[in-house]
Amino acid sequence: MMNLRFFLISMTLLAVISDAMLMPFYPQFFEETFGMSNPQHVGYYIAATCFTVMFAFPFWAYVAKRIPELNLLVWTQLMAGLLCIYCFCTRSLTEFWIVSLSMIVFKGSYLLIYPYVMSLEKKGNYSGTIGLLSVIVHFGSILGAILGGYVVDLYNPRNLFLIMAIGDFVQMAVSFFLIKSKKFDTRRTHEEESVADSTFVPHGFIFKLGMITLVFYFSAFLIRPFFSLYWESISAYDSEMVSGFVYAIPGVVALFALWLSRREKQADNGYKGIVSAMLLGLVGLFLQSAPGDLVVFLGRFVYGWAMYHAVVKYDVLLFELSTPKSYATDYSKIHFFQNLGVLIASFSAGILVDLYGLQMPFFVAAAGFVVTLLAYYFSFRSKISLVQTST
Repeated sequence: MMNLRFFLISMTLLAVISDAMLMPFYPQFFEETFGMSNPQHVGYYIAATCFTVMFAFPFWAYVAKRIPELNLLVWTQLMAGLLCIYCFCTRSLTEFWIVSLSMIVFKGSYLLIYPYVMSLEKKGNYSGTIGLLSVIVHFGSILGAILGGYVVDLYNPRNLFLIMAIGDFVQMAVSFFLIKSKKFDTRRTHEEESVADSTFVPHGFIFKLGMITLVFYFSAFLIRPFFSLYWESISAYDSEMVSGFVYAIPGVVALFALWLSRREKQADNGYKGIVSAMLLGLVGLFLQSAPGDLVVFLGRFVYGWAMYHAVVKYDVLLFELSTPKSYATDYSKIHFFQNLGVLIASFSAGILVDLYGLQMPFFVAAAGFVVTLLAYYFSFRSKISLVQTST
């Protein structure tokens, strides 16, 4: 059924695919377009894009308090598309940095769709939507990388900016259509549930949850950059295709977990399930650190199941403690902490591998999970006890 939620989730998928197309191919892009082959330059640029999104999203969340999200997206995606075309045309590296980062500022406004979709859901029914969006982000990234590889093989990587511009213009058109169409009520439908139960809302929960998810995302992303190399170093299967399959196992598990959760349709409870998911994640990390391909293979399944539930539960907890009017601003703050954790992990992984070998990221990630678990328990222990007593 093509309702408002369908269009919003489709826009999210389109935005993720568009953003993911160039990510694996920045080295080829900089070398073929500007003659820049220094790998450090690529690293600096990716770090700059992460910082840009981290600060742009809270800004758009603040603006969205005064301008409805879809009205805002019409103009921001128009600007993003025009700047994409400029990126395609420019031959100056300095200009590209300035224009592309400006483009990313406007593109970052699409993140408002996530809290907007959540504001359409009733409290207690968040898990399915959060899980669906989580899977869409993962597989959208894969589809984007595949499409990007196809374009890079056949054309100059610069052409990806034209496809990205088309994606932005489509989002702009869909936003305009939804605003003007009488078939869709673009107002939040559950604004009346804006007052949360203060018994279950800890003081300063945004900062506490932000710091907890910072360490969690740092730990989860720490093992990603060098996992394929680690697998190839311990596996008897010397194949990049096999490495790619093993790397993608958590995403496949997440899809199965989403299907299972939508079949069961259990009511949400943000405080329940986080501890068990984190403990299972620890088991998955230790299994992956073992020097045996079958054990690592099993560990990827365990880890994927745990990560899906942990990510969903942390987001459920955020939206249960927040209110519809504050969803965008609260989520933007949590998003800042999460991306800071990812950024720190990106810089740390190479240092750890260089100094201590390919296994070390798993052990540091496991220590990070322990810290996350302890921080979560001591920050919310009184609320966890209340929930356990009430159930």
